Amino acid sequence: MPTASSERERLLIAIQHPAHVHFYKHAIRELEGDYEVSIVVRDSEVATDLLDAYGFEYDVIGRSASGLRLLAAQALYEAKMLRHAREFEPTVMTAIGGSAVSHVARAVGAKSVVFTDTEHAALTNKLMAPFADEIWTPECFHEEFGEKQVRYPGYHELAYLHSDRFSPDGSIREAVGLASDEEFVVLRLVSWDASHDAGAGGIDDVGDVVDRLEATGTTVLITAEGDLPARVRDRRVDIEPHRMHDLLAEASLFVGEGATMAAESAVLGTPAVYVNTLRMGYTDEIEARYGLLYNCQGSFRHRMGLDVAEAILSGEETRDWEGARERLLEEKVDTTNVILAALTGDGTY
Repeated sequence: MPTASSERERLLIAIQHPAHVHFYKHAIRELEGDYEVSIVVRDSEVATDLLDAYGFEYDVIGRSASGLRLLAAQALYEAKMLRHAREFEPTVMTAIGGSAVSHVARAVGAKSVVFTDTEHAALTNKLMAPFADEIWTPECFHEEFGEKQVRYPGYHELAYLHSDRFSPDGSIREAVGLASDEEFVVLRLVSWDASHDAGAGGIDDVGDVVDRLEATGTTVLITAEGDLPARVRDRRVDIEPHRMHDLLAEASLFVGEGATMAAESAVLGTPAVYVNTLRMGYTDEIEARYGLLYNCQGSFRHRMGLDVAEAILSGEETRDWEGARERLLEEKVDTTNVILAALTGDGTY
């Protein structure tokens, strides 16, 4: 466990997305004995449900927004964070993306440590980079931030899905009504409300996807951020958010628009078909280096994704998925150790 000075240092962590809870959760548990930790969160039902499930205390200081309301919501969020930081007096502040953290940390004299793996979050990156003290990115990240950038051999998802951190619970099958030998696909649909998703696109027709996947004899379970067409609503899976990774680990295949969940599936050894016009360094590398993810971009992405998915489910496309996962785990680090090194200034992981 990292050690702080005899006087407990104070760490402020900002959560803006459910995946950020997973990213920091193990680091929080290892640090909270030596550090006083304060968690602030933008109000997201899934994020707060996860924080509750893991037993973390937190303060809600902002609401999610999109479109014209985004700038006003961001300004209010930063103002509330500044007020909270002045009361808490952090030594270190951290977030994923972290434009607000980098600004507020500068104002209160704290060190800002920002993590990012999303190149197309161009506005956030532009607002964050001049003010952040350190910017930690995967080695495969395409953008450059100069001397303050620290690259590491890992992915965000390995902070919580590395084999040293996560063991799947197969009882998830019973929880969602699946037989022990039943093949199933997790189909993920996103809301496209995030600012960095502007202008992007994914699956054209969810009904078509369900029909073609089910025609292979495979059960389809849908996880979606928004409403579903009436004819596929009964495929929506209803599970506690913290059990989603158990479901991904048990699945035969992941098909979806979300890069995070595609990468989560891949590092668990479940092949992932990622259907989205946006691509990132980590999705490119997981495909090129390990073959655990299929990037389906461009105007024919919907058809391409379905063709790949059908080939995998039919056995026409076969790879040693578990062997590829083992190689990934051999070559990449446990990202929680990276987080600990970054936040404590230890420098070793």
